[in-house]
Amino acid sequence: MADPKGFLTTGRESAASRPVAERVGDWREVYVPGSLLPVISKQAGRCMDCGIPFCHNGCPLGNLIPEWNDYAYREDWRAAAERLHATNNFPEFTGRLCPAPCESACVLGISQPAVTIKNVEVTIIDKAWDANDVRPQPPERLSGKTVAVIGSGPAGLAAAQQLTRAGHTVAVYERADRVGGLLRYGIPEFKMEKRHINRRIEQMRAEGTKFRTGVEVGRDIDAAKLRRRYDAVVIAAGATTARDLPVPGRELGGIHQAMEYLPLANKVQEGDLVASPISAEGRHVVVIGGGDTGADCVGTAHRQGAASVTQLEIMPRPSEERPEHQPWPTFPMTYKVTSAHEEGGERVYAVSTTRFEGDADGNVAFLHLVEVELREGRFTPVEGSERKIPAQLVTLAMGFTGIDRENGLVEQFGLELDERGNVARGADFATNVPGVFVAGDAGRGQSLIVWAIAEGRSAARAVDRYLTGASELPAPIRPTDRSLTV
Repeated sequence: MADPKGFLTTGRESAASRPVAERVGDWREVYVPGSLLPVISKQAGRCMDCGIPFCHNGCPLGNLIPEWNDYAYREDWRAAAERLHATNNFPEFTGRLCPAPCESACVLGISQPAVTIKNVEVTIIDKAWDANDVRPQPPERLSGKTVAVIGSGPAGLAAAQQLTRAGHTVAVYERADRVGGLLRYGIPEFKMEKRHINRRIEQMRAEGTKFRTGVEVGRDIDAAKLRRRYDAVVIAAGATTARDLPVPGRELGGIHQAMEYLPLANKVQEGDLVASPISAEGRHVVVIGGGDTGADCVGTAHRQGAASVTQLEIMPRPSEERPEHQPWPTFPMTYKVTSAHEEGGERVYAVSTTRFEGDADGNVAFLHLVEVELREGRFTPVEGSERKIPAQLVTLAMGFTGIDRENGLVEQFGLELDERGNVARGADFATNVPGVFVAGDAGRGQSLIVWAIAEGRSAARAVDRYLTGASELPAPIRPTDRSLTV
């Protein structure tokens, strides 16, 4: 145990954020670099090293949280990083982007604020990079087997790194011009600077992983031919079919899916564009959808100089306390204020969009909405609550409904889909096509980054066993696992 009295003597202290006026003027990460270093050891000392550490169950990766908390408390950062990497290929990603279901499952959280697990995690890995302790781990021998991984998001990268380290020759196919998937073009720079991705890719290249960017399987290369070229295939293409809003006026200009809007802002930061062709500058912006992607649109609009930002959510405003029907250690749906919300804008709950109104040029000018009540599982409009708000740029951030079914990948492989539009899979992440496996959102549906990495690692073990008959790779989850956090 780290500090036997730490949870009694030390209060929770989280990472400090840069002032709003400063951070909305740039695209760097919102948190003050190294702001927790003077206190992070004490924060790690709040961990009680529980007899049954429910944080393990809350984390799909099964992170060894009490162990690396103990090392962080003792400031043995190299050992802490080793334990962190034992279950997580990319803790600098999860430490910045994961909503931390582990903290919701923290035993201390029953009666006190939970341990700052996420802050400890990111501090450990950042110190490891600074100390040059994160190095390539090439395999000692090659198996002679080849694997294609389709998609370079967190699931694809985790699967590729595990399989490469197991001795297989791995090629990752990415349809975008850079590696990273949604980590690259879906996550704004202010949430995670892309240098974190770049150095992991360099590590993976040094280990032997090959990357093929600008290649969309199904369009640029026939999926069936790819299957014949490789001994196994892992589909980690994500759930990229966005949910739309079929209401009158949807065809007006200025209404875009979030994943049309966000990547352009990231391309500006990559130096590909001088300015985004879809910009919020001087416009009244409405974001439809109250989740993380919606918050990313809010923060992006602030940095582009929006005249106003309004975020709409059809669900009622969550309570700030854990609901009774979502008891510890489940992941509760509570009211959250992200860094983007701290920067301004209005959040409107329990409303539904009825139509868009355009101007003389065919661009959206107003959004009409109505308040709704949830009755017997259905949203019912509240009579007399209709109103309209200015909307010169609208982003739709209402989630995703499954894998892309228009690029030919599903048909060319001959894949079966489940009732939710995801690639169907059985035991060991295997699809109905021999030698073809699926991991991450493509098989699970839209989910968390920590689930994507866990699925990538587990699918890699299944592929390794398929190719060699056995595997020493770890398998944190099963395809049917939903854990207490879902």
